[in-house]
Amino acid sequence: MSHAVVPKPISHAVSTVLTVSCLLSACAAPAPPRAAARPAAATTAPAAPPALPPPTGGRAVGATVLYLKDASRADPWVPEAKARELMVTLWYPARTGTGTPAPYMSAKESELTLRGKRVTGAPSDVLSKVRTNARTGAEPDGRTGGLPLVVLSPGFTLPRGTLTALAEDLASHGYVVAGVDHTYENYATTFPGGRVAACVACDSDTDPGFGPRVTDVRAADVSFVLDRLTGPDPAWPGARLIDRSRIAMAGHSIGGAAAVAAMLKDRRIRAGLDMDGTTYARIPKGGLSRPFLFLGSADHRPGGRDTSWDRDWRLLSGWKRWLTLPGADHQSFTDVPLLAGALGLGAPGSLGAARPTQIVRAYVLAFLDLHLRGRPQPLLDGPSARYPEVRFCAPGRKDCR
Repeated sequence: MSHAVVPKPISHAVSTVLTVSCLLSACAAPAPPRAAARPAAATTAPAAPPALPPPTGGRAVGATVLYLKDASRADPWVPEAKARELMVTLWYPARTGTGTPAPYMSAKESELTLRGKRVTGAPSDVLSKVRTNARTGAEPDGRTGGLPLVVLSPGFTLPRGTLTALAEDLASHGYVVAGVDHTYENYATTFPGGRVAACVACDSDTDPGFGPRVTDVRAADVSFVLDRLTGPDPAWPGARLIDRSRIAMAGHSIGGAAAVAAMLKDRRIRAGLDMDGTTYARIPKGGLSRPFLFLGSADHRPGGRDTSWDRDWRLLSGWKRWLTLPGADHQSFTDVPLLAGALGLGAPGSLGAARPTQIVRAYVLAFLDLHLRGRPQPLLDGPSARYPEVRFCAPGRKDCR
């Protein structure tokens, strides 16, 4: 979303058509003109459904969906709803051979997401056919208190499913991952029984103070999710596997901005990661001493158009890194590059379809392994020959190398 590249909120009515539509590559170069279609021969095989790349870890991956209801607060976007309702997907290490293939999203969610993004060049249900690597209902695998927890927050208007490739990879390396749909902030959140919540917040995105409002809402959502996963009456039967002392949060776009807000309000979150999101929550003068990683596109270079990272960098008083991918698009930190081809569109940015996911997986895992597991990570010490696309930034010199 456009929050990622400007120093202050701009019209989201405009960004919905432009930058936000990068979900399916409106920001990428247009696809070349196609030759007139010829009638297909009777033996032509149907195109294979799009598939996410296999995880890089050694564990099988399970997935389950939780419906959570916070009766302590009215919904901030629909006040007549006296309780805040959330849908959360958990990805986790699982026993091999259990469960059934997990869906990416429903056909209705695909239809509404593509309609909201104004994508018309593919079947409306195409995103429901994406093949994942997780298995629904798979039996969790791990020892009691042995698995760190990571919360993922998606960009504005994007469903939690658009971070699936990252979530599956983390689960394959032994993490429990909670992807949160922040209700009424994307085009389709489906509740039990088939009720679908639309993007009510999209009607408010030109209001002054919209960015801080969204990050405050998301911070409250995340704290509630942590309560329900680590509290005395957990919502997930496998919650006993979670190590309550090792929790981190990562997000894309305003989901990344929400990581700052959530850390300021909830000390259970030991480390945070912002993927290409302009920040809004103001870090106090005393600073934020817990580890934090900025991972962004070229628009988030030091001294660039978005000054929020420069402002916050000075107030991050613990371990910190600022990395950029000059060839990345705003959506390169999501599943979008992997799915663009299925919609007949070019991958956003100049890194191709698969490479952004490889890079994001590697650096997010390294950050989490360092700060939640205490494992040294040379990848975070400086430029890597394996990932030459990544630049380490030095805000004091206003350069990246």
